[in-house]
Amino acid sequence: MATINLSAYDLNSVQDGKEMKFGIVVSEWNYEITGALARGAKETLMKHGVNEDNILVRHVPGSFELTLGGQFFAEYTDVDAIILLGCVIQGETRHFDFICQGVAKGATELNIKYNLPVIFGLLTTDNQQQALDRAGGRLGNKGDEAAVTAIKMVALQTGFENGINQQ
Repeated sequence: MATINLSAYDLNSVQDGKEMKFGIVVSEWNYEITGALARGAKETLMKHGVNEDNILVRHVPGSFELTLGGQFFAEYTDVDAIILLGCVIQGETRHFDFICQGVAKGATELNIKYNLPVIFGLLTTDNQQQALDRAGGRLGNKGDEAAVTAIKMVALQTGFENGINQQ
């Protein structure tokens, strides 16, 4: 089990996002958690130079719908990356497994189909407290981490497209 804040990172390791545009898809289910993830992602993007007007946020009913929301961003907007944010808390049935596997597979397929960074920001926890700990609590905010990942992946893709060798 993690015991440190996993959202800590070297600010200098993240590129300037002022020319980047992002789509964020947020699940309405467990919104106390997902809303905090979305706020963290948006604040982190802006901290790294992304203009607030270049951060588009859309909501979907549940985590299973995240990938279709991501597909809509890919097909109908000009975003450079898509961040999928949701939270599934283990219950007494296998529903948890189906949702988590479906979203993971869907996010992977979106990355490949659209040649666009699609960032998997789905919390998969055993209980509410673990989710709270990862949505701005004692273990940081996975929304922050998703935003940093999105910026880094856009920079990586841009570098390849421009023929720049990155290390």
